[in-house]
Amino acid sequence: MNRGDFSKGFEAREEVLGRENVEAFIKHTNDFNKPFHELAMNYCWGEIWNRPGLSKKTRSLLNIGILTALNYQNELRIHLKGALRNGCTKEEIQEVLLQCTIYCGVPAAGSSFETAMNLFHELEEEMGK
Repeated sequence: MNRGDFSKGFEAREEVLGRENVEAFIKHTNDFNKPFHELAMNYCWGEIWNRPGLSKKTRSLLNIGILTALNYQNELRIHLKGALRNGCTKEEIQEVLLQCTIYCGVPAAGSSFETAMNLFHELEEEMGK
């Protein structure tokens, strides 16, 4: 494995998803899932998230659409946080989800709207504390 890409992967993941996400990733790595985690960290975060062709904000908006299409709500929740961290607005996220409603279907987009609303509510409560 190219260790340079692996360390760049950790940096990109932390920048997008936060230190707590990286710490949880490390904590939950074991002998069984380590090859999968290394593959994802190296190629997803080290290679793709560090390419110059798209901004991190654009990548986040794309991920919201893709994860909605696949109806991967747990992963969507993680990437919604990352999208906000990357400068995406609630309005931009709403527009992506409306686009997904037409092209991915009402059930998948409806689930994603619910995931987003719940996350936004939680974050607003945290900020109010």
